[in-house]
Amino acid sequence: MTSKERMLIALHRGKPDRLPVTVHQWQGYHLEKYLDGISDLEAFERFGMDASIQYFQDMGQFWLPDADTTKFSTPEWRDEIEVVKDDPDDRIYHHTITTPEGRLTYKTRGNRKTTWITEYLIKHDEDIELIRKYMPVPALDPKPVEQAYDRLGDKGILRGFVWGDQAGCWQHAACLIDITELLFKCFDQPDWVHELLGILLEKKLRFIETMKGAKFDLIETGGGSASSTVISPEIHEEFCLPYDRKMHDALHDLGFLITYHTCGGTSKIEEFIVANGCDASETLAPVSIGGNQDPWEYKKKIGGRLALIGGMDQFNVLTDGTPEQIRAMVLRLFEEVGGDGGYILSCADHFFETPVENIRVYAEAARECVY
Repeated sequence: MTSKERMLIALHRGKPDRLPVTVHQWQGYHLEKYLDGISDLEAFERFGMDASIQYFQDMGQFWLPDADTTKFSTPEWRDEIEVVKDDPDDRIYHHTITTPEGRLTYKTRGNRKTTWITEYLIKHDEDIELIRKYMPVPALDPKPVEQAYDRLGDKGILRGFVWGDQAGCWQHAACLIDITELLFKCFDQPDWVHELLGILLEKKLRFIETMKGAKFDLIETGGGSASSTVISPEIHEEFCLPYDRKMHDALHDLGFLITYHTCGGTSKIEEFIVANGCDASETLAPVSIGGNQDPWEYKKKIGGRLALIGGMDQFNVLTDGTPEQIRAMVLRLFEEVGGDGGYILSCADHFFETPVENIRVYAEAARECVY
């Protein structure tokens, strides 16, 4: 059985020949520091894992270390960058967006691992009108997607996003306005929050229309800010679920499988995750790294209604654990989360300083878990 077949069977909640094993978005920092700068696909092959390749082009994620945010500028939305500091270990960028009716500003800081926001774009309620009128929505070019799909072949699956700073409407909003302020507005100005989310949804649906025929095996939506470690189940139900469902319906209409990302904060929103129409739930971050229930607890509540991806504590176990601890956790996840199929073992999120030998033990242990 090929890696692509193995992973697609799991995503359809079936039992492949063995437990599929992968990582969540191999990071350039780790590839450069520990693996001589090889590609993510070469890294998967080196360890005998099932490749899960993330396609980023045209998706607009600002948080990538090498993101070119000016790429999506238009005459009515000019994103100009002042490079305050160009040190790759401490980048400081100040952005000014010029529109026909006013300017918006935001600031980011970053290093070789990631980028984060230090000043948010939305500072006044009326700023969302500039976003509504002028924030551009790119069209997906299917040709480079097809080329990436063909390069990957049967070695794994090609994953895509829905355009935006983050794929989900709520998570995207949390990149435009500070999450604390956004939460207060849910109580003080709920109509304003729904208006913002509706603006983002309309733009994402326009992008989804351009995805027709794109050769993605799996599309990621959601985001950690929609998890129940950040917001209450009540807020999730009102401000996430309706928008997630509309996106997922549009993606399903084009034949895509969908994975919903919550970073592990799933307690008390299990039924909403099922109700939003996704096909898989990730990343099953355990309590040891900030999740609010362990993967096997979540599995009992979800049953066989969704495929599951993730579960491995990439810090306390994969990075700092002994070979015995790594093998024991792989076996437990296989037996208690993936015992009846429908499961792809993966790290619960990114890792940066994980020893190469630990990754090898992880992959070898997973390949021994046969159905």
